[in-house]
Amino acid sequence: MSVVTEQKNSANQQELGRRIWAIADDVRGAVDGWDFKQFILGTLFYRFISENMRDYFNVGEHEAGDLDFNYAVLSDDEASVDFKPGAVVEKGFFILPSQLFENVLANANDELNVTLKDIFTSIEMSAIGTDSEEAIRGLFADMDPTSNRLGETATEKSRRLLKILQGINAINFADFQTNEFDAFGYAYEYLISKYASNAGKSGGEFFTPQTVSKLLAQLVMSGKTQINKVYDPTCGSGSLLLEIQKQYGVDAVKEGYFGQEINMTNFNLARMNMFLHNVSYAKFNIRRGDTLLSPMHEDEKPFEAIVSNPPYSIKWIGDEDPTLINDKRFAPAGKLAPRSKADYAFIMHALSYLKSNGRAAIVCFPGIFYRSGAEKTIRQYLVDQNFVECLISLPDKLFFGTTIATTILILAKNKKDATTLFIDASAEFQSGTNNNFLSDENIAHIMQAFQQRESVEHLVRIVEKDEIIANDYNLSVSTYVEKKDTREPIIIEDVERELVETTHRIATLRSEIDVLVSQLKN
Repeated sequence: MSVVTEQKNSANQQELGRRIWAIADDVRGAVDGWDFKQFILGTLFYRFISENMRDYFNVGEHEAGDLDFNYAVLSDDEASVDFKPGAVVEKGFFILPSQLFENVLANANDELNVTLKDIFTSIEMSAIGTDSEEAIRGLFADMDPTSNRLGETATEKSRRLLKILQGINAINFADFQTNEFDAFGYAYEYLISKYASNAGKSGGEFFTPQTVSKLLAQLVMSGKTQINKVYDPTCGSGSLLLEIQKQYGVDAVKEGYFGQEINMTNFNLARMNMFLHNVSYAKFNIRRGDTLLSPMHEDEKPFEAIVSNPPYSIKWIGDEDPTLINDKRFAPAGKLAPRSKADYAFIMHALSYLKSNGRAAIVCFPGIFYRSGAEKTIRQYLVDQNFVECLISLPDKLFFGTTIATTILILAKNKKDATTLFIDASAEFQSGTNNNFLSDENIAHIMQAFQQRESVEHLVRIVEKDEIIANDYNLSVSTYVEKKDTREPIIIEDVERELVETTHRIATLRSEIDVLVSQLKN
């Protein structure tokens, strides 16, 4: 990407972000921002799929010679007969001309809330009995136009919804679109990040900042231009999965994007995010459920790339369920992750799903790399089996809702030797308004350290397995990479001279004080 293009994209992002947030902020009103995100995001998604389907039909007909064709003015009856079958196969769903965003906006009335409810139901029903049914089912579940959160009466709900539609419609996405900048997709993820930032941990826990996502994608793709599949066992809004496509192109992932998410709202966001980034329903498989207790991609594993930012130190059933120690994901380590800290359960799950020539990059809470007990036992297994390729300590304040400095654990099953790379990247950041972030230069420095594998004082160390064992399997980066001492050196002679001078001044002041006291007494 040229410097000029990069600057244009950055300017586009800033301006688009400003406009989209102004709309969201304006129409929110009395509705809580975190709850209201569903209506803003859902409306943006609805506009995208409407225009995407309209343009799909128009381009096809124009190429066939009918230059005056416009799907938006076609009758619903004609569209159902001539266009629905092919659309469901190609797109995974179908939208009638009267149901298109532009037509609904033009004909909006005080029953808009009911109209939208019917349209969303119709879109989901168009996929029933088809290959895309699972990808579409419940997609609009979190955007209920009849919800009392929008108002008490149908009129109040409809007027608020109309304001949302008008606000989203006012943005001309064509002004921002370039070959390198996906305006719709950026607007969607910008809104998610803004809502997550404002909501703190409750919203930020499922959203990985884009700069961290970029680093994880480059780590798992290092040395490769194409992979078979990418997987995220705790996929949240799906941003980590999509980052490989953004950086390496649509052909970088051959067989698709796979993820699991326990939260219903995040599950729906992830699927919408796939469509918004033009990923076909046939090329993604996002499932809802508890990854640790009900893994849903057994038939699709192994994965050549795994990226994950699992929740830090959450509780799970652990050894309360005696059958889990026999689970093929957890059994090899000989211990289950503690009930109060599931971190290593997610790590062992990811390792189990990793392809022999693949790489997993997992964002972790630093405490898991030095704590004792079962966690030490699992660390010992990972080290003894030579699965730990690298650990990278990140700066603090990178994530919404937490100030902790996280660590990236990189696992691989095809290491060339028994060494482990430790990188202290805690100083690689730029300061933002509320959070720190990784610049492209910061990411490039980290990737250079990862790929060159050369020890650099205070930054990088290549550590033999024997040294890790001697350190009782401690995997903390600070154990192996000594931080640079930024304190000013102390010169003893100067200190002694200053001490003598200070003592002399004190003696002089005491003498002067004695004289003053004597004069006062007289």
